[in-house]
Amino acid sequence: MGQASGRRWTALLRILWVALAALLFGSAARAETSTLDQIKQRGTLRWGADREGGAPYVFPDPATPDRSIGFEVDLAAALARELGVKAEMAQNAWDALIPALERGDFDLALNGIEVTPVRQQRVLFSRPYYVYAEQLVVRSDEQRINGMADLKGKKVGTLSGAVAQAMLEQIGGVEVKTYAGQGEPYQDLALRRIDAVLMDVPIAAYYAKPNAKLRYVGEAVGEGLYAIALRKNDLALQQAVDGALERLLRSGELKRIYEKWDLWDARQDKLLAALPAATAATGPASAPATAPAVSKAGTATLEQSRAAPLISFMPTLLRGAGVTLLISTTSMVLAIVLGLVLALMRAYGSRPLRGLATGYIEVYRGTPLLIQLFILYYGLPNLGLTLTSLVAAWLGLGMNYAAYEAEIYRAGLSAVPRGQLEAALSLGMTRAQGLRRIVLPQAFRIALPGITNDFIALFKDSSLVSIIALVELTKAYNMLASSTLRFFELGIVVAVMYFAMSYPLSLLARRLERSLQGGRR
Repeated sequence: MGQASGRRWTALLRILWVALAALLFGSAARAETSTLDQIKQRGTLRWGADREGGAPYVFPDPATPDRSIGFEVDLAAALARELGVKAEMAQNAWDALIPALERGDFDLALNGIEVTPVRQQRVLFSRPYYVYAEQLVVRSDEQRINGMADLKGKKVGTLSGAVAQAMLEQIGGVEVKTYAGQGEPYQDLALRRIDAVLMDVPIAAYYAKPNAKLRYVGEAVGEGLYAIALRKNDLALQQAVDGALERLLRSGELKRIYEKWDLWDARQDKLLAALPAATAATGPASAPATAPAVSKAGTATLEQSRAAPLISFMPTLLRGAGVTLLISTTSMVLAIVLGLVLALMRAYGSRPLRGLATGYIEVYRGTPLLIQLFILYYGLPNLGLTLTSLVAAWLGLGMNYAAYEAEIYRAGLSAVPRGQLEAALSLGMTRAQGLRRIVLPQAFRIALPGITNDFIALFKDSSLVSIIALVELTKAYNMLASSTLRFFELGIVVAVMYFAMSYPLSLLARRLERSLQGGRR
């Protein structure tokens, strides 16, 4: 019998070893395969972008919000076609695109990324695909501002981390107000909260040009380049993308895409002027048969987005609500279980266990949840451990809230007279039995209101997971509201959805409290 058991354990260990070896050597083989080869093998080009505030780059189609449109969507499709594959967009927060690219979440980042020396130290850039400039916008009745020199002493809005922010800071004496979204600065300008906005021409063309309350000031200034970001070791993919962009420029398809979105101007002629002479390596211009004519179909103006029926946005919001519900409930289960373990360690454990539990609680309560999510999702891959966005969100929220749950449980345990456990021990119960049958039921009743309150708070804190590429309810709202500027209508709908998810929990908690109180009486 013992020998048979030993053989089974040996066989099991052999299976585990084979699986581990396959995982390790399989990963090594994949690492040796270039990104370009992987793209061709799976038949899709995965490109990262952010649909939140992404017009006219990448944003939800008001007619079908689950579908993305924008000039970069068309560009990605054309690039993929040149490479012989299909384009597949990966949603990611804009300010985390480069960390996500380095992590391997997608093959390349294509989302109005400005070529700067700082970024060139981290990633490879393709040949430029657009020449942008910064356009100054003021209110139609503004007479004090007639150029960049008039911005001193004024409050000017721009995107956080953009080249325009650096330009404003270099002027000196300008009160720079930065925004995460593209539509909000123009909203604040029209409402007289700021004096001017300086942002890239494509953004101004979508949000400011159609607005009768706003006007352009002078010509656009400070030319720069948009290019596609790739990982440092993806030289083969960079060469392939450069060749594809060159063919799109030579064939005129890139120009037709920009004309479709009213983005072609004299600056883009510099892209053509920078092309090398056609060689056998780059190939001739694509034939018209492979570069279909681009029509205005599939575009959307700000007015069209504002006029879209509210019901058309519900599938996107409901899908986001489902992600919020999944993450919140599973994370709370982890928080409750882990929090109980920590509370018992701190209240009844040995000195090392008490120190360990106390250290965990203080560290997690003393550091921001956002930083903890960043470490789990972007930091751990540097140590060889890569988590999916869903697992990272579950662990991040669950482990953070476990620290708070532990303190709630500890308060409940402290409220139960110590003599009750001593009485249980005198009756012959073990310590574990006394805790399970006598102390914990009473402590749970005391802690229940706090647990419920934390669960509701967790619903709202789940919005932070959008930074690690998850589209939950708040992110879905931000994407739709930023491209349509319908913050109020969509905000009311989302608020009702959050209330509909959290209020039943409050009712359930009250019912449990009444039930437990009745049992005590």
